Amino acid sequence: MTVWRYALRVGVVLACLSGVQAALAAPAHAAFSTELSGLPAEFTAGGRAETVSAVVSRSDNGGCQKVRWSMLVQVRGLGLDQVRIDRVEETGSFPVQVSTEGGATARLTDRQLDPGTLCRDRTVTAQYRVAFVGDVGEGRVTLAAEAYDVNNRLLARQTATRSVVGERAAPPAPPAPEPTAESTPESTPEPSLEPTVEAEIPVEEPVESTEPAVAEAGANRPVAQSGGFGMVHAAFLLGGLLLFLGVSLLLRLRHLIRPAAATDAAAEELSPHERWERPVSARRWRPARR
Repeated sequence: MTVWRYALRVGVVLACLSGVQAALAAPAHAAFSTELSGLPAEFTAGGRAETVSAVVSRSDNGGCQKVRWSMLVQVRGLGLDQVRIDRVEETGSFPVQVSTEGGATARLTDRQLDPGTLCRDRTVTAQYRVAFVGDVGEGRVTLAAEAYDVNNRLLARQTATRSVVGERAAPPAPPAPEPTAESTPESTPEPSLEPTVEAEIPVEEPVESTEPAVAEAGANRPVAQSGGFGMVHAAFLLGGLLLFLGVSLLLRLRHLIRPAAATDAAAEELSPHERWERPVSARRWRPARR
């Protein structure tokens, strides 16, 4: 009876301690939350690497604190050697510690605390570049992002599962069937609906003589181009004759004007008395004509 009494007391005490611990721990977990973003609908083996972000935030009025990230990876239908995960920050790759749990589970834990600081209105983000290689028929991968405090106490956890498929190669085009002599119908020319007109090409008869044609060609040309004496030649001849007559008249007029001008000049040099005086001939008597 005494033993049972002591056992009952110990059980009550342990139950009370467990309830107090759960009551203290529940608000702490409820104040933090983690989200995964950047996840594609499915991963493609051999494709480009996808950037997955894990974001932790808090909603209580507690102080700021540092965070350490850990990523748990579980695969089905493929091997861990076909998974490529790189923890990155703005400055480049972030050092992690990798540990495996069995042949299908691996954990990547940060060796250092995250550079960011978790506060009420400030979040901390971790980025992972995830890719798959090799020949993958159809598999699945589960990613679990976990945020821990400085004392390695779990703050929040978020899990997501996606399918992993291989590259879908385009199906080859079916070869075109080779035509055979039996199956290939002979192509028959289609009758033309347009009527055909037979054109007769006239045959030119040889020309016996070319003299009439030459004469006709000469008759159709203008007078200036024919070999005869035309109006243009007569005009040139008349113009030359008139020019000759004009030059002759000018020379004759010049010849007549020059002596008269010389006589007038000589008369002007004489005095008025000398102008009216008749010159006396040296020979007064002329010999008689016989």
